[in-house]
Amino acid sequence: MSTSTYKVSGMTCGGCAGKVKAEIGKVAGVSSVAVELATGQVTVTSDGPLDDAEIRNVVEEVGYEVVAG
Repeated sequence: MSTSTYKVSGMTCGGCAGKVKAEIGKVAGVSSVAVELATGQVTVTSDGPLDDAEIRNVVEEVGYEVVAG
């Protein structure tokens, strides 16, 4: 198991967080996604290492941005 944490900007409500969680959850190998709306932190647990570029693309496709930090 592997855990990765991302900072996502632009999420302002539970619906936003739900979209991000649902789309990341569709990525192959992802077993769970937790979103902390107040901090913008998204924690992804997967079967193995994730492709950060794939996660970034999925987040951007639903209208948000992965930022450094």
